[in-house]
Amino acid sequence: MWFLVAGVLFLALKYLEVGWLAGVTWWWVLLPLGLAFFYWELVDPYWGISKKRAVRQMEERKQARIDKQREALYPHLRKGRRR
Repeated sequence: MWFLVAGVLFLALKYLEVGWLAGVTWWWVLLPLGLAFFYWELVDPYWGISKKRAVRQMEERKQARIDKQREALYPHLRKGRRR
């Protein structure tokens, strides 16, 4: 995501000829966009980074729901305290 943000920012600054990017060639300006494409099309699907993160978040939400329901059903059985 950072590559995409940097690429769009570099494009805007190069187009408006602001700062040091006015003198830089277009290849250097477009490099972050190419790296973002490389990451999303090759690296992420190969290692499944986004999928693993989504599964982990889904499992955390599932466990939170289970804990909430368990607390509602059995209020006398709190974590760390049993009769």
